[in-house]
Amino acid sequence: MTAPHVTPGQVWAALAAVPDPEIPVVSVTDMGMVRDVTVEHDRVTVTFTPTFSGCPALHVIRESIGDAVRALGVQDVEVRSTLTPPWTTDWIKEDARERLREYGIAPPAPAGEGVLITLDPEPTRCPRCGSLNVRMTGSFGPTLCKRLYVCDACKEPFEGFKSV
Repeated sequence: MTAPHVTPGQVWAALAAVPDPEIPVVSVTDMGMVRDVTVEHDRVTVTFTPTFSGCPALHVIRESIGDAVRALGVQDVEVRSTLTPPWTTDWIKEDARERLREYGIAPPAPAGEGVLITLDPEPTRCPRCGSLNVRMTGSFGPTLCKRLYVCDACKEPFEGFKSV
């Protein structure tokens, strides 16, 4: 059975509850991955942009988005991924940046126009104590979108998002 009266707003609300599979304190909408929701008759199409084209959680994200829409009673669901325009950390919602910090991940600085990846990392604050007295210990963290750091003030290790 389909739910012909599902609105785009209801779909967006359902997607706001879909956690990022690698960072459960933020959703796929908080991260700015969901680009478009279309409702036509009994069909819902969701278009999303992964944070990285080679994201290992791509299949999990796609499945979670489809499951969230089907939970609204919709049977005909299409989940599309697109790499154009490429995802940018500027799409992360402001309140999600604070949740990342509280979770122990330094949120990214604004990427700005025209810059894909900076070779010199932007100043990073320790998400635990706020100090700028940090040093990068690894260019790649557990995922390609993060770096590893140690705070020389509080001595705590932490991850920091790369600005893209």
